[in-house]
Amino acid sequence: MQLSNYLFFTTACEPALNFYTDCGLGRVTDILRYGVDGMPVHNEAMRGRIMHAKFEGPGVLFFASDNDDAEPMRGSAHILQMNDRAQTDQLFARLARDGNVTTPLAIQPWGDYFGKLTDQFGVQWMLNCAV
Repeated sequence: MQLSNYLFFTTACEPALNFYTDCGLGRVTDILRYGVDGMPVHNEAMRGRIMHAKFEGPGVLFFASDNDDAEPMRGSAHILQMNDRAQTDQLFARLARDGNVTTPLAIQPWGDYFGKLTDQFGVQWMLNCAV
């Protein structure tokens, strides 16, 4: 058994996955599109959009899709347990591009280097680096 997140976007799944690839988190390893290769399409506006994608990188696995009735993301966050403070700074800066930093990276009361942000696609990220 393995727990993985599934991100639902309305129509921004592909740009989001490209952004996460550019940030260095990994890459799309499997993709299905509405109306392509026999996949159903219930709304013509969704044709060609992502029906299901698998995103993988070192220590990263999640799934994502476009869903025209998706609710705004809330109440959940990805937490990345980091081992290197410089890499934590770099990744945090990349993910924060055009997003909103809610907790700047800093040493927290529990002793770790931690920060939280909501990226430009509405996904919440927490980065924690044991110092």
